[in-house]
Parts: sequence; structure tokens; C-alpha cells
Amino acid sequence: MAEATSPLRPTDDEARALARSLLAGARHAALAVTDPETGAPHVSRIALGLTPEGIPLSLISTLARHTRALAADPRAALLVGEPGQKGDPLTHPRLSVSALARFVPRDGAEHARLRAHYLAGHPKAGLYADFADFSFVTFAPTGAALNGGFGKAYRLTPADLAPDQ
Repeated sequence: MAEATSPLRPTDDEARALARSLLAGARHAALAVTDPETGAPHVSRIALGLTPEGIPLSLISTLARHTRALAADPRAALLVGEPGQKGDPLTHPRLSVSALARFVPRDGAEHARLRAHYLAGHPKAGLYADFADFSFVTFAPTGAALNGGFGKAYRLTPADLAPDQ
């Protein structure tokens, strides 16, 4: 029996730069969570930004199913990357980030700092950012899979996603 070769390429600086670029350019993401009532996967779209440190960040409502799921189980995944105007959508780069969600307490300096930063990039969110049912959530990466286009698959670590210091 022939030995199988891994379809994954060694992670290099070009892959890291593409992954960081996909995250930095994302205005929204598909968010995957586990529904606490059924144990089934659930996917929704969320607005997305990054903290000043480069950690994925969103503002979500307690009315959303995904918020209840994250409160029960902080494990999540984010998918970023948009298909281009032409060609097969599967040939365009995309990044899937496994992460642990953390709700940012509303009563501290961290909330105020992230609020100001997030609203600078998402000014329309100012209409609802201060509603009592909305919270900021950070998504600390635990790993990632980058598909840089046909035949360009990489596995990345949290350090690979961190912005250059």
C-alpha cells in the first residue's frame, strides 16, 4: 500500500502574511458554535474586527442563539475570506480559526478601550453598542487552517496569526 502524503504545505512567511491579511480585512465572519440544547453545530454570520493586539473581536447580542451557545461552551470557529467576482469560489483564499470565546465585562477599562477601537472600524455599531443586551467577545485563536487557493493548504498556530511586533 502506498504511503499517503499530506496535502498540507509547511507554514511559511507567505502563508502567515495571507492569514493575517484575511483576518485584518474581514468585516464579518461565519461563526460556528455548538448548540447547547441539541449538541448540533450552529453557524451564523457576525460582524468582525480585531483588538489592537490582533485578536478577533465581535459585538453580539444575548438575544442571538450563538451568544447562548458561547456562554455554555466557549469553543468556536470563525471562517473569513470572500470568493472573488470570477472563477470557482473554492479557489479563493479562506481562513478557518479555532478559538475560545471570552465575554468582555462591561464595567471595566478593557470594555471602554475595545468599544472605542471597535466603533472606529464599525461606526454604525454605535447605534446599539450600549444596549444592555450587547457584549464584546474576543476569540482567542487556538489554531487555524488556511486554504490559500487550490493546492495551498496550511495549518497555523496562534503565533502564526499574531501581528508582527
